Amino acid sequence: MSDDSGFPLEGGCTCRELRYRMMTPPLYVHCCHCRWCQRETGSAFVLNAMIEADRVELLRGSPEIVPTPSASGKGQKIARCPRCHVALWSNYAGAGDKVRFLRVGTLDDPDSLPPDIHIFTASKQPWVVLPQGALAFEDYYDREACWPAESLARRKALLAE
Repeated sequence: MSDDSGFPLEGGCTCRELRYRMMTPPLYVHCCHCRWCQRETGSAFVLNAMIEADRVELLRGSPEIVPTPSASGKGQKIARCPRCHVALWSNYAGAGDKVRFLRVGTLDDPDSLPPDIHIFTASKQPWVVLPQGALAFEDYYDREACWPAESLARRKALLAE
């Protein structure tokens, strides 16, 4: 996980109607290889930086919230640009609106947030080769065993609000 030195980070959609600032490092960065994420993104995987919603400052524009089905059956809310329709982040039922799954590819410098973990690799595209030593799970994983203590404490405090 990244340290505080490169923050804040800015990002936005393709047409630049929406701009945001990520104020602190994320809780954790998922590279999800599930079929739902593949379909949703039209790609081999999605790279999501999980971060508290109040640590993402909207600088310009107002996203359109699009309710979308998810594998859990509880759905997700995807924040999209109303003009170019790029997805900036999702909110899932588990943490509701408190945690954003920010699309790393929408950052101006997406290289600054590599994945902490690869999940649902059982459905990974066979031509995607994970780096040697990458933390990877065929399905989901045990958060308590994988997340840094600071991120666990931040999550606990957030969900206690």
